[in-house]
Amino acid sequence: MKSILPLTLVAALLMVGCAPKQADEAAETTNTNTMIEQTTPNPENAAEAQQFLKKCGTYYLATVEGDQPRVRPFGTAEIFEGKLYIQTGKVKNVYKQLIANPKAEICGFAGGEWIRIQCELIPDERIEAKQDMLDKNPSLQMMYKADDDNTIVLYCRNATATISSFTAPARSFQF
Repeated sequence: MKSILPLTLVAALLMVGCAPKQADEAAETTNTNTMIEQTTPNPENAAEAQQFLKKCGTYYLATVEGDQPRVRPFGTAEIFEGKLYIQTGKVKNVYKQLIANPKAEICGFAGGEWIRIQCELIPDERIEAKQDMLDKNPSLQMMYKADDDNTIVLYCRNATATISSFTAPARSFQF
């Protein structure tokens, strides 16, 4: 009986990563290696993406380091001046990777749906942007200050979000 649990867990994990063919095909139409150039951000769509990430609690941020993908859990997702922001520390490898290559992908799962956000993450050094993030996430204030040399907030630029599920066609929007 002990061997059934690991197999069940593996099967469940594989199912989460494998969407039906129509969802894959719909997602692939928005998954390109080039970013879509936008002239103005869409605050309503940014807010929809942020609300989905909040529902997830933890989401995963993928960056690249040379030719190696890097993925780690994140939790901050806030709207400031109509843009979706995340937060990290400048001493962390994730920040160094984003400075070298700002292309990133964010993925989260909640309620039978998942979101993938393809974007560029652009640093914002303004104290106001950092303070807004810290005000909305008081638990960060033990580790970060808006005016320290470590805190950095980054906003999504040229973002395309795709929300998918096993039971409905994928839906994409830009912000």
